[in-house]
Amino acid sequence: MKTLRARFGTNMRARLGARFATVSRSRKVWSAVGALALAAAPIVWAQGRNRQATYFAPNATYDGRYTFVRIKYEMTASASRGFRGQDIKWAHDYPRGERHFAKIVNELSTIRAREAESNILTLDDPELGKYPIANLCEPGFWLPSDAEVVGLRNYLTKGGMIIFDDFFNDAWYNFETQIKRVFPNVTFLPLTPQDVVFDSFYRIPKLDLPYMGRGETAQYFGIFEDNDRTKRLMAIINYNNDLSEYWEFSDEGTMPIDMTNEAYKIGINYVIYALTR
Repeated sequence: MKTLRARFGTNMRARLGARFATVSRSRKVWSAVGALALAAAPIVWAQGRNRQATYFAPNATYDGRYTFVRIKYEMTASASRGFRGQDIKWAHDYPRGERHFAKIVNELSTIRAREAESNILTLDDPELGKYPIANLCEPGFWLPSDAEVVGLRNYLTKGGMIIFDDFFNDAWYNFETQIKRVFPNVTFLPLTPQDVVFDSFYRIPKLDLPYMGRGETAQYFGIFEDNDRTKRLMAIINYNNDLSEYWEFSDEGTMPIDMTNEAYKIGINYVIYALTR
């Protein structure tokens, strides 16, 4: 079976030319966020700050476009109930977070992104191999099966990249326990603005975005091939942060626009990096 790297190439920007060419960095994210309030109207699944989405749309058929992939997983026992009732941790910010983000990707780059559809897959689903980037929410409650552990290891070593988002404080310990089942000798390397991923589209000079309502300063860690930061970045860990929540509420005015801008810019950089390396 072809690896993801063979599928997408080690230099997809050169292979696909203008198809994935990026727009000028001088363009402002806020202009797209302003239009987003109007564009978001067709989204009908109800999910407010204290409500959990209860309906999951069918997965889209693969057609080569960038598709936001959300990883579904079995949760630890501590996640069975919460203030939301049956709190589905892996579904936090669904579907508004990914729908809004896809609109911004389409607005600010020439990547063809699905705006009205996204996919929910497990780590051992063969379909995952068709998508170069995946997103896993709330890894503090992530409890992968042995098959999913193998699936994630294969996905990453064949060229995929995964984003871990939306977890804080002691949630790190479960995340670390589970990821060490995937890579027992993993080293979590702190990411800095000098890392290529933060200059893959927008130049992001500082990584001091705080998460609203909690006060923690976000930390970013990477898992690189062979624990070597000169090699490919396989996983990005957004610790003490929740980028997708900024995306979810970007059309409501509940999050400061400068912070929302930064959250979108970081997310776009992740996608550009994953598609070009």
